[in-house]
Amino acid sequence: MTELPPGWRTRRPTLDDVPEILALAHASDIASVGEPDFTVEDVREALTGPNTDMTRDCWVALDADGAIVGWAYPHNANREARDFLEVYVWPERGVPAQRPLLELLLARAAERGAEFGHETYTVRAGAIPTEKPWIRALTDAGFTFLKQHARMTMSLEGVSPAPPEPPAGITVRPVDPHDEAEMRRFHATIEEAFRDSDHRATDYETWRARVDTEESVSYDEWFVGFVDETWAGVLQSSDANAADGSGWVRALAVLRAYRRRGVGEALLRRAFATYAGKGRTTAGLGVDLANPTQAARLYRAVGMHPLYEANIYERVI
Repeated sequence: MTELPPGWRTRRPTLDDVPEILALAHASDIASVGEPDFTVEDVREALTGPNTDMTRDCWVALDADGAIVGWAYPHNANREARDFLEVYVWPERGVPAQRPLLELLLARAAERGAEFGHETYTVRAGAIPTEKPWIRALTDAGFTFLKQHARMTMSLEGVSPAPPEPPAGITVRPVDPHDEAEMRRFHATIEEAFRDSDHRATDYETWRARVDTEESVSYDEWFVGFVDETWAGVLQSSDANAADGSGWVRALAVLRAYRRRGVGEALLRRAFATYAGKGRTTAGLGVDLANPTQAARLYRAVGMHPLYEANIYERVI
């Protein structure tokens, strides 16, 4: 195993470490993409999410002064045959912790794959193209490039709280969170629409439990789109970045039979108008650039642009 510098060590994180981990994540974000991308809630979710055990799956690296300079954790909410591995380090001074933390995650991933009942197990990791030491660490560990993912953003300056009229035959309304059947249909639409992509499937109970445990959920920012009064697509928002003045589209899903008819654009513009009406200054979302629906074209068409692009790397254990 790659050795840490003299006096450095690793240990398991605790929730008491959240403020220091958040500072580390912000420093890493600023160095790689120009602005912080993590929230306190993101750190807590990473440490305590489904199938993540801080005492077995996660590590922090400490320098000789006892400061946290690295953080590593896996993500696999559904016990599927794939982990996504995350390693964050302080820019420059934390780089010596990258490879040791990655090696710890890889060894643990092999155990997790067996515990989850998989004979083979895939691990993925992301890297901003400028993160050369991290990319070298991944490729030296047997990872190969798979695809790119983009974080899209746009300013809401000048966006009216009154959304533009959608194309003829298309209507958009907020979801009814008190209607269990409608919430099940909302979730099923996301699963169906992303079936032909690299989306990781989630059953309704897991999805709903995750939503119900979030600190804040603004259902007035969740929308259903119809074509000639027939259910055609949905948009799910997240409050994760609301404190930073940003609206976040967690999922935009249009059923195959209703694509390229303006449903996705109508849902987006309704969400942007709602965000603007609440005083949000930006809107953002993530997109898989290998998505066969070519969703990135739609996002560019409504005024969004990539804040950054990340390479996704993969290795089979």
